[in-house]
Amino acid sequence: MAKQLEITLTRSVIGRSKVQKLTVETLGLKKIHQTVVHEDTPAVRGMINRVAHLVKVTEK
Repeated sequence: MAKQLEITLTRSVIGRSKVQKLTVETLGLKKIHQTVVHEDTPAVRGMINRVAHLVKVTEK
């Protein structure tokens, strides 16, 4: 079974660059403290690395 990642938006995207805002939206996060679950793939890991200072990630 593939690993899954729980991604939670912990900081606001107000004042962030357009790229960071789009990355957070692409991950499916819209509100602070919202959590989504994604498969652990290189593409998702790359998006997490781009906005690592805004999100909290836990392996499920």
